[in-house]
Amino acid sequence: MRKSLAVVSALAVAGMALASLPAVKTALAASDLAITSWGGAYQMSQRKAYFEPYAKAQSVKITEEEYNGEIAKIKAMVDAKSVTWDVVDVDSGRAIQGCNEGVLETIDWAKLGYDRTKFIGADKYDCAVPTILYATVIAYDKDKLGDNGPKTIADVFDLQKFPGKRGLQKDPFVNLEWALIADGVAIKDVYKVLGTPEGVDRAFKKLDTIKKDVVWWEAGAQPPQLLADGQVVMTSAWNGRIYDANKNSGKHFEIMWDAQGLDWDLWAIPKGDPKIEDAYNFIKFASSVDAQADQTHYISYGPGNMDAAAKVDPAILPNLPTAPDHMGNALLTDPAFWGDKGNDLRERFTAWLAQ
Repeated sequence: MRKSLAVVSALAVAGMALASLPAVKTALAASDLAITSWGGAYQMSQRKAYFEPYAKAQSVKITEEEYNGEIAKIKAMVDAKSVTWDVVDVDSGRAIQGCNEGVLETIDWAKLGYDRTKFIGADKYDCAVPTILYATVIAYDKDKLGDNGPKTIADVFDLQKFPGKRGLQKDPFVNLEWALIADGVAIKDVYKVLGTPEGVDRAFKKLDTIKKDVVWWEAGAQPPQLLADGQVVMTSAWNGRIYDANKNSGKHFEIMWDAQGLDWDLWAIPKGDPKIEDAYNFIKFASSVDAQADQTHYISYGPGNMDAAAKVDPAILPNLPTAPDHMGNALLTDPAFWGDKGNDLRERFTAWLAQ
């Protein structure tokens, strides 16, 4: 899969146009929609590329909500038969978890009118439509570290070489993988090792070595602020948030791409949504070539629709996580692993934090 992503980027860089997908049709009578996403610069990009154009075209009102990926919130609505979120942006593990738990609708691709094979990784998901590829990366302030910033994931765990606090997401996702990589596990073997009790113990033991020097973040807007305030010497972050801080706030943050955790975000519909047809209509709009290419003007995430690559501004392409220069040592996260084991690992992670 990693190879296929690099090929997609290479095609985009070379300007090779792929066949255009069917045009999006406007519904005759769309309803107002409640759409939930991850806030910050990412949701701003969705607002500009999707929410505002769709609302204008359909003469509807879009109500925005924010969350941090809590599937439990969706499950509570579904169980109570009181679904108030019509479309939700989910990451890969939660897309599979929500599908397995029966809280997300199975996607009917015929209603979308798109060729499923044109969406990167769509074959992995029955209940969600890929919208972007993003990366969890390590970032630092070049104004403070200059050219002497971290070069590998092992540097995150080296308190002698890089003394000071480091920011990490308050979640085991990618942190456990990085801990194993820093401990000498080859990227190709990460999930084989992490799939064993001994491997999980090994990852937490490695995290123990820096636990007292970690500032834990929960929302995507926090890492750039941690860097700007000088609270951390480096931090994990979603690559688009670092791009936004540099572009729109004049920062000089640098991304260290080694072992970037490449993952999907996807559109999903909560089970039993009373506005399911309108939810489909929005996802159809937001999955179009033009809309997905437009989103890259606001944040540096790769389009889920492969045909959109040919329409991305060439000046933007080098900032995408799927750019060939960034893919050499990328970690393609395993959504099936996290969909299956995510709950147990998050319970253990919460208990570990409390120790």
